[in-house]
Amino acid sequence: MCPNLKRMARVFSGIQPSGELHLGNLLGALVNWVDHQKSHDAVYCIVDLHALTLPKNPEELRKNSLELAQLLIAVGINPEESILFMQSHVPEHSQLAWLMECTVSFGELNRMTAFKDKSGRNEFISGGLFTYPALQAADILLYDTDLVPVGDDQRQHIEITRDIAERFNSRFGDTFVVPKHVIPPAGARIMDLQHPERKMSKSELSPAGTINVLETPESITKKIKRAVTDSDGDVRFDVEEKPGVSNLLSILAAATSSTPEKVASSYSRYGDLKSDTADAVIALLRPIQEKFRELESDPAETSRLLTLGSSKAREISSATLGRAMQNIGLLET
Repeated sequence: MCPNLKRMARVFSGIQPSGELHLGNLLGALVNWVDHQKSHDAVYCIVDLHALTLPKNPEELRKNSLELAQLLIAVGINPEESILFMQSHVPEHSQLAWLMECTVSFGELNRMTAFKDKSGRNEFISGGLFTYPALQAADILLYDTDLVPVGDDQRQHIEITRDIAERFNSRFGDTFVVPKHVIPPAGARIMDLQHPERKMSKSELSPAGTINVLETPESITKKIKRAVTDSDGDVRFDVEEKPGVSNLLSILAAATSSTPEKVASSYSRYGDLKSDTADAVIALLRPIQEKFRELESDPAETSRLLTLGSSKAREISSATLGRAMQNIGLLET
């Protein structure tokens, strides 16, 4: 039987340890993660097993995983209030993933657009990259998740998770909560400072266009003052006609809890807009960086918090896995 759902709605989100967080991650997504703690039963997973689908340097993966955990805590994820854990620390993820692989069809996996995109860009294509959606389904279903807030680019992954859950329930009896895909509250859409027609990303193709959460004040100021604008000198929020200026207004508005249209009314010169935007970003990131440095200097505390999270995660996931194993017909130990 599925657990009684008369509880606070549970939300699940995962993030790969694929490099340093940037301003777009913070203002576009992680501010919502912090808010979810207040209104939902929040489960946050650093999906280090997913990171293995593409070749990784072991030391770099370890470093990125620890740093990401520390950054998430520094941003405002409270491990005492939410569940924050490393995917590889909860073996139920890998165990349930096999049941999910045996429930999803080859044809369904073959139709996943993410696989087609990534396999076309890499010389080595791992089996894990192909079965990625089965592990992702296990991630979500293990926690009786009600809501998965992701953008449209991830909708297909949530749809296949729903299909797997419904098929399993139909074949073997009520086992999993069937999650719903929800569009997260509109976070700020932060674009590349040098190429404002595309989103800010971790890509190394445009390091001058990306502001990392751990960036120094000097570097932040330099990048923002060199941000692409235009030649007409008119400060207004118009994404189509003035993408560079609009991006700076979006950043300043998000950093000061305002709106792009409102902050635009205070400026008549690009130089002043850039200067104030740099100051606002530095002020926004300062307490995050300070908290990160505290955690960085005491890795044992991060380990303690991750152990706490994995313990809480296993309380839920072990019950779900046990239910799935029993319903599918595996002998109990």
